[in-house]
Amino acid sequence: MTPTFFRPARGLPAAALVAALAAAAHAQPPDTRRVDHVDTLHGVEIADPYRWLEDTDTSEIGDWVARQNAHARAHLDALPGRDALRERLTALWDYERQGLPVLSASGAMAFERNSGLQEQPVILFRAAPDAAPKVLLDPNAMKADEPISVSDFALSPDGRILAYALSRSGSDWNRIRFRRTDTGTDLDETIARVKFSGIAWTADSSGIFYSRYPDAPAEAHDDFDPLAGQTLRFHRLGTPPADDPVVRAAGDHPRRGFGAGASEDGRWLYLYDWEGTRYNQLHVQRLGDADAPVTGEPVAIATGFDADYSVVGSRGDTIFVRTNRDAPRGRIVAVDADRPQPDHWRTVVAESGDVLRDAGIVHGRIVVHALRDAASVLRVFDLDGTTLRDIALPELGTVTGLRGRADGGALYYGFTSASRPTAQYRIDLADADSEPASLHAPKIAFDPAAYVTRRGFATSRDGTRIPVLVTHRADLERDGSNPTVLYGYGGFDIPLTPGFRVSAAAWMQSGGIWAVANARGGGEYGSQWHDAGIRDNKPNTFDDMIAVAGWLTHNGYTAPEHLALHGASNGGMMVGAVINRRPDLFAAAVPAVGVMDMLRFHRFTIGWAWTSDYGDPEDAEDFKTLRGYSPYHNIAPGTEYPATLVTTADHDDRVAPAHSYKYAARLQRAQGGEAPILLRVQTQSGHGAGKGTSTRILEWTDILAFLATHTGLIPAAGE
Repeated sequence: MTPTFFRPARGLPAAALVAALAAAAHAQPPDTRRVDHVDTLHGVEIADPYRWLEDTDTSEIGDWVARQNAHARAHLDALPGRDALRERLTALWDYERQGLPVLSASGAMAFERNSGLQEQPVILFRAAPDAAPKVLLDPNAMKADEPISVSDFALSPDGRILAYALSRSGSDWNRIRFRRTDTGTDLDETIARVKFSGIAWTADSSGIFYSRYPDAPAEAHDDFDPLAGQTLRFHRLGTPPADDPVVRAAGDHPRRGFGAGASEDGRWLYLYDWEGTRYNQLHVQRLGDADAPVTGEPVAIATGFDADYSVVGSRGDTIFVRTNRDAPRGRIVAVDADRPQPDHWRTVVAESGDVLRDAGIVHGRIVVHALRDAASVLRVFDLDGTTLRDIALPELGTVTGLRGRADGGALYYGFTSASRPTAQYRIDLADADSEPASLHAPKIAFDPAAYVTRRGFATSRDGTRIPVLVTHRADLERDGSNPTVLYGYGGFDIPLTPGFRVSAAAWMQSGGIWAVANARGGGEYGSQWHDAGIRDNKPNTFDDMIAVAGWLTHNGYTAPEHLALHGASNGGMMVGAVINRRPDLFAAAVPAVGVMDMLRFHRFTIGWAWTSDYGDPEDAEDFKTLRGYSPYHNIAPGTEYPATLVTTADHDDRVAPAHSYKYAARLQRAQGGEAPILLRVQTQSGHGAGKGTSTRILEWTDILAFLATHTGLIPAAGE
C-alpha cells in the first residue's frame, strides 16, 4: 500500500488559512526601495522602479536578498506538514540512479552513478564491458569553497583518458581537465574559459576539440563582452592549453558560437555554427593528425541559418544528417561530401507523422528516437532507409538517450515514464530477433502500479488541441477537489514528455495530481508547433496553459482554489504571464528562475541568443508583443494574485537573478489580496544543473509545502 501523509482538505476556509499563515510569516514583506527610472522605447515611456536590483553585486542588494530570504523562511518554516514532506522527499530520492555509458573503441566505458543521497553522481569506469566498475572521479571528494559538479565528460577512444568539465556553484562556466583511467590521477593541464561547449575526441585519442571564450582582461572595463569571440580549438594532450590552435572562428560575427563532433573512423570533423537557440550551419572538414588536426578547407553542407542540422554519423564520404529543412517533423538525409549541395541530398528516413528527436548509427543501422503525441517511439532502419524493426518500449514514456558505436552491436538506451524512474536497457542489433535486456532497474519507495497516467486534449483559444498528461493515484475521485500542480514550459523547441520526477512522486503520494501541458512553443509536434509559440505567436503559449487549466476544472480533476501553476526558466516566464492574465484560475504559483523582464532580457548573460524565440526588444514590432506580456511590466496594482513563491539562485548566469528580484518586488507591492508573495534565493547555485541532492530536497520541501498549503493538501489528522 502506498503511504499517505496528506489528504485534500474538504471545505477548508481558504481565507482563514491564508490569514493564519500571514500571521505566522509576520505579515508584510520587506520594503523595497523604488526609483524614478523611466526608459523611452520606441516612443513609449516605460517605468522601471526596481532598476537598481539589476546591480546584483552591491551590498544593498545583498542585504535586500537576506531580508527577502528571512521573510520567506518565516512563512515556509511555519507551513504544516513541512517536516513530513521533507522526510518523504528524502526517502524517495534515496535510490540508486545510473546514467548511460559513454563508450570507447577499446570496449571501455564510463558512466555516472549516484547511490541515492550523494550530493553529486560519481563517474565509474569499466576497462571492458564485463569488467568490474571502479570509481574514477568523485566530485563529492573534491575540496573547494563552493559546490563542484561535473557538467560533461568524454572517454578517449583508447579508453585511457577521461576528459571532464567542472562547474562551480552551478555556473555555465567550465574548466576541462584530463584524468588517467588506470591510475585515477589528473594530467597537469587545465582548459579555462569554457562555456557552451562539447568535448570531441579524435579517433587516435591524441586530443580534443572544444569551444572557449577569450580570457578576461586584467583590468575590467565596460567594453569587454565575456560572451563574444568564441573559438573552436584543438587541444593535443601534453601541450600547454595556451598554445591550442584555433580551428574555427568568426571575427566578423563576434557572437557566433561553435560546436564540433568527430567521426568514429577518424575521417571527418563535423562543424556547427550557431548564433541563437534555433537554426545552425553545418560544415565538415577532413581530420588530419595530432600536429595538424584538420586538413583542407571546410565543406559547406548547410549555410544561412535556415533550419536545424545534426550529424547522425558517417560511412566513408557519406554524411548522414538529421534536419527539419523542408520537413517540419524531421528527416534524415545522406550527403555526399564531394557533392554537398542540397540538390544532391538523398532522403534516407522520410518525414512522417512522428517527430524525429534523436538518431545514431549503431552496428551499421540508423536508430531513430521519435515522438508520437509527446511520447517516445524507437525504430531501426537500414542505411538505405528500409525499416528493420520497432523496439518495444515498456509503456507511455520517454527514451532518455541513445548510446552505441557504428562498429559495435549493442545499443544502450534509457527509458522513463511519469511513474517509473529512468532504467537502462541494452539490445543487440546484430541479432534481428533480440529483445531489450534490462541493465539497471531502480528500486524506489514508490509503487508505479498504484498510479495511472491519462492523456487528454484541451482546446485553446484559437481551436488548437493542446495535449495534457495527467498522473495520479488510481483510486482518486474526480470530484473537483483534488490539489493539482499544472506544469508547463512552451518554448525553445523543447518537448515536455512523460518522465519521473521525485517532486511529482511525493506530491502524488500525498494524494495530489500532477499535470503536464504541451503548450505551443515546445518541440512536441515539430518546428511548426515551435513556430506557433514564438515571437508574435508567443501569446499562444499562455492561451494554451489557460485552456489546460480550464480543461482540468471542466473534467472534474480540480478547481481554481486547488490548482497551482509551476514552470522554470522560460516556463517561469510563462507562469508570470499567465497569472497576470488569469489570477483567478489558480490558488498558488511557483515561477522558478524565470525570464521576467522581456524588455531587457537581451542585456543579461546569454539573453541576446533568445531573440530567435522571443523577438528583439530593439525592434518596434517585437517590442509591442513583448510589452504586451512581459511578466514584470504587466503586474496590475490591487489585483488579488494567487499565493506566489518566486525562486531563483544567486549564481545563475543563464537567467540573471535580477529578473526574479524585480518581478518579486513589484508583485509584492501590487498584491491586492491576502495571499503571500515570497522570494526564495538559493545561494551558491546556478540555473539548475549541478545542484546537490540535499539542496534539491530542501528546495522541493519548500515548494511542495507551499503548494500543498495553498491548494488545500494539508496534513491528515492523526497520521
